[in-house]
Parts: sequence; C-alpha cells; structure tokens
Amino acid sequence: MSKPTFSSFFESLSATDSLAIYVDGACSGNPGPGGWGVVFSAESQEITHAGSDSATTNNRMELQAAIEALKLLPESRLATLYTDSQYVKNGITSWIEGWKKRGWLNSEKKPVKNQDLWQELDTLKQMRKIEWQWVKGHDGHPLNEKADTLARRAIIAERMR
Repeated sequence: MSKPTFSSFFESLSATDSLAIYVDGACSGNPGPGGWGVVFSAESQEITHAGSDSATTNNRMELQAAIEALKLLPESRLATLYTDSQYVKNGITSWIEGWKKRGWLNSEKKPVKNQDLWQELDTLKQMRKIEWQWVKGHDGHPLNEKADTLARRAIIAERMR
C-alpha cells in the first residue's frame, strides 16, 4: 500500500473533523545540525513530515517545524497546533505584534532573533485558522513524542549526508 499524500489526507477529512498538528524541533549542539518534525492527526489518521538543516539552532528548528506545518495546511482548514516551545507559542501569540510595531526590535530595542522565520510564520498564520497550544515536552504525550522522534531522526539523516 502506498503512503498517503498530504492532499489525499486533507481531502479525506470532513469539514467538522478535528485536526491537531504537533510540531517539534531539535538540534545537536546549539548551533549544530538540526531537525524538525510535524505530525498531522485527525479521526484516527496520521501523516508526518520532517526535515533538517546542517547548521542551525534549536529555536530555528522549532520555528521551521511550525512553518512547514502551515505550508502544508490548506488555508481554509481549522487546526490546533501544539508546540512544546514557549518561544514559538508566546512569540506568535503575544510578542510578534509588539515586534512589528517596533520595527522588528524586541522590548530591549535589539533586533529580534530569527526575524526571517518569524516573518514567514506570521505571513502563513495570517492566511490560516490556527489555535496555538503549548504542550509540555518530554512528558509522554504520544504525538508530541512522535514529532520529537521525527526531528531527532532528521538530525541523524543530516549527519549521514
């Protein structure tokens, strides 16, 4: 049996099906090789996505995971995105509007780190209906653990290149 595509996964869902997205990023060394993982889950169905970067930071991989999830999510689809990164959750729901008002400066009037990724995430967020939730990492939540495993496997694959 062939692996389902993202389009077939989303097409198989009804408009009322609850969609959860779990994202995680990881880095071996900070900076160092990094990976990110995404798990889409709805109505007993799952589909995953992962990737890596040869030289990055943990925060960049956390952001990249959310970006990659939103790139795949159809614009009209309502979803809840779960992250174990307070940096991502607070950044996108609380801090970003202040950063934009201050010309991408943080509260200490210093340039916002990872501005390129924050801007990309903000653009994608504007076109989607997302509820952002924080979940405690490494606390035994199966889908958060799966996203973490995907991210860590992506690091291993990156090292083998």
